[in-house]
Parts: sequence; structure tokens; C-alpha cells
Amino acid sequence: MSQCNINTILYGPPGTGKTYNTVNYAVSIIENKEFMAICTEAYQDVFERYLTYKKQGQIRFVTFHQSYGYEEFIEGIKPVLNDEAEESIQYKIESGVFKEFCEQAQQLKLTAHDQVMEGNKKVWKISLGGSGKNWLKEECFKDNQIRIGWDEEGTDFIEDGEYPSDTLYYFYEGMSIGDIVFSLGDQKHIDAIGIITGEPEWLEAEEDFKRSREVEWIATDIYENIYELNGKTNLVQQTIYELWRLSINDVNNLILKYSQNDQIDVEENTNNYVFIIDEINRGNISKIFGELITLIEPTKRIGALEEMHVKLPYSKKDFGVPQNVYLLGTMNTADRSIALMDTALRRRFDFIEMLPNLNAVADIKVGHIHIQRLMEVMNARIEALYDREHTIGHAYFMSLKEDSSLENLANIFKNAIIPLLQEYFYEDYSKIQLVLGDHLKPQQYRFILDEKLSIKGLFGRAIDIDLPETKFHLQASAFEEPLSYIGIYGRVENEEVN
Repeated sequence: MSQCNINTILYGPPGTGKTYNTVNYAVSIIENKEFMAICTEAYQDVFERYLTYKKQGQIRFVTFHQSYGYEEFIEGIKPVLNDEAEESIQYKIESGVFKEFCEQAQQLKLTAHDQVMEGNKKVWKISLGGSGKNWLKEECFKDNQIRIGWDEEGTDFIEDGEYPSDTLYYFYEGMSIGDIVFSLGDQKHIDAIGIITGEPEWLEAEEDFKRSREVEWIATDIYENIYELNGKTNLVQQTIYELWRLSINDVNNLILKYSQNDQIDVEENTNNYVFIIDEINRGNISKIFGELITLIEPTKRIGALEEMHVKLPYSKKDFGVPQNVYLLGTMNTADRSIALMDTALRRRFDFIEMLPNLNAVADIKVGHIHIQRLMEVMNARIEALYDREHTIGHAYFMSLKEDSSLENLANIFKNAIIPLLQEYFYEDYSKIQLVLGDHLKPQQYRFILDEKLSIKGLFGRAIDIDLPETKFHLQASAFEEPLSYIGIYGRVENEEVN
């Protein structure tokens, strides 16, 4: 079993492998394996499986930021252009990434003709010759198919992608194998439920309604009222459109109610799903989660002892978080300490600290420069001058395993380490000098030089303003000298190291 709790945050200083390790944690959760066992495997092999699970929809990765909100995460109202009425805008309630992910984790596993229908299924309403009973509907039920007209349009438009109507676009591009179809009975009722099992076909031998898709009917000749489930909205005569108002729970219940067909096997989804939130502490948690912050608790999940649902403000549908959805966050402590995090979030997550790993750089040397000793001494000084949450992670130096040149090390310091220290110490260069050991080196090996600032020489006379007495600047030549780096952890006297 994975050692990861259902709600977990990996936290630590920059460069400690938090995002990197979400791959190992996610794969261990999905495969129900020990985390350490996954870590012993080649990372590339694990990463390939991670990408496969992500493509299948079992892993979702998002990054929080200050503009991220409830509408993107749970649900919101989005404008949609109406193609059939130019300059007309309609508004649609659209699921956010987390709600959509939870719905996918609850999708039933349907098997028809030994073909497993998995993934994020859509639900379509289709009119087979109109409402009520008719010859076309009877033929479709008998032959396990759905058929629509628009025969006069032919099929040439498919290659061009210029669809004459929304109906044809939905039939060819919107519908997918594994999607659910509801056949129109009347304004409030459906008379059949099926699973799409085939791609679009053109039935040349048929006189009318030549466009066809194979389906496996779960139930036919039923009379099921879905008016309430469809948000108290009547079904209309438009040949095909998505029933986006129906929740996944509603659809599951209908399938389970009518799944007596021996040709279709229906199973509950027992797979694990992992929702990864990178930089979780950068988002406004109250704004993003809203009332759902309670639902992520293990005891409040669907099927738990204290199961809870909330009625969502836009769709008015009940929503809960399934037990097979794991939340895995990352948090950079240099941005914000755990102590300053949203209290409601802290109570609902387990925290795994990730600190700089000296062992990860133990075998890295750039000439005579010992990267492990360099990182150890720098972090000890940062911890003394600031705190452990602002130390430097091993990931900054991992590229030296592939390219252990002095030029690469110089680029790491110039483009990553020095800017990071400037941010940490608010450009207090005297402290940065202490971290880099510049106060112990001969001048030519100092990364940062300081010189006295002559106020009188600069302004022509003494002025009554509190100005710094020293100015600092980077010494470019020091980055090209090996002794500049050795001097961080060892004593340098001209060309010697003690």
C-alpha cells in the first residue's frame, strides 16, 4: 500500500524535489505500492507510467495562483457563442477541473462485447425520428444503432471540417465511443439508454437516415422522467445535444437501475485517482475551495461514516468527493511558512517535509570542487542567518551530473543561486557575502565586492539623509575561478586551500 494519506502536502525549500516526487507518489497511489519501492525503480520508467495514467485521466495536475478561483476549480457560468444565431451569446454552467475530476473518478466501468468503456463519458440526448414511437426508433432499438438524417448534405464537409449544423458536428466530433445516449421520449421522459460502441458510418443501402453509429442499448422502451435531474428543463426536439445538467451520480443511478442487459457488464470504479496541486499555498484557499473544504476530509467522503454532500450554487446539484480521489499538494516554504497557511487547509492535510538531500549530490565534483560540502556549508549559514525554510535544495545542482563543467556551475550560481539569495535577504549583500564565505577569501575570489561610498564626493557636500556607507557589486571574474567555490567551504589563501 502507498504510504501517502488521502490528503497530503509535500513542503520544503526551493529545489528539494517536491514536484519531482509527486510523480513517484502519484504512481505509488494508483498502483497501490509502497512509495519507497517505486523510488527504487528507474525514474524514467515511473514517469512513463505517470504520463500514461495522466492520459487515461487518473492524474490531473494544476498550479494554484492568486487569480485562481472557485469557477475554475469547482464550477462556474461560462459564455458560449450560439452558432445558429450570430452575435448571440448563451451561458452554460461548466464544471471546474476538480469537480470534473471527481465525476470521472465515479464513472461506472461499462463493458460491452468485451470492450471496456472507460474515461470521462458525456451524456447525449438524441431524437430518433422524433418523440414517441416511430419506425426509425424501433429499427434502431432492434439493430443496436442510432441514426440521424441530413442526408442531402452528404459527407464531403467532414474532410473540410465545415459542419452545416451543430447536430452534425456533435454526431461526428462531439460523440465518442463510451459516451451515453438517452433517446427522447417526450419533453420530460427518455425511452432508452445506450452506450456508443462504434464510429460514424454512412449506410448507403438505407433510403433515409443514412448516418449511423453502433450502440449497445442498456434499456429500451422505458419511460423515465428526467425533468428534475435535468435541472427542471424540458427536453427539446433538436436532434442531438449534450445533457450537461445531469450529474454523474444521476447518470450512474439510471444505468444501475436499468442495467439488466446480459451483453453489458457494469462495475463501480475502484481505481485510485490523484489530483496534484502545485504551489497550493499561492492560491486563496477559501476563494478556490469554497464550501467544499469540508468535503475533502476522509470522514466526509462519499461512502464514509459521516458522508456529506453540498448543493452547488450554480447547478443546484448535490456534490461530494469520492474516496478514491487523493489530493497531493506541493508547497514552497520560501514563499510562505506552514504557520501562515489557511487554518482550515492545515487541519485537513498531512504534511511531509522535504529538505535538501546531501546524498543526492554526494558524488558530484566539478574539478576539485566538492558540491556536497559546498551545499552543506551554505545551508548551515542560511539556517543561522535566516531559517531552514529558506535553504537551497539539491535540485539546483543536479544538472552537474550530466555536465560537470565549471561553466555550468558558474551559470547555476549566476542565474539561480545568487538571485535566490538576493530574494531571501532582500538584497542585504553583507549577509549574502557571509553565506558565500566572501569575508574569508582573497579579493579575487569573492563573488560580491564592497567598497566605501563617498557621500561628499558623490553629492559635493555632506547631506542630512540616511544613506548606506557601502555599495556592492558582483565580480564577474570570480565565477570563472574554481577557488571562489572552494572558498565557500574551505580556507583559500591565494592559490592554496586549507
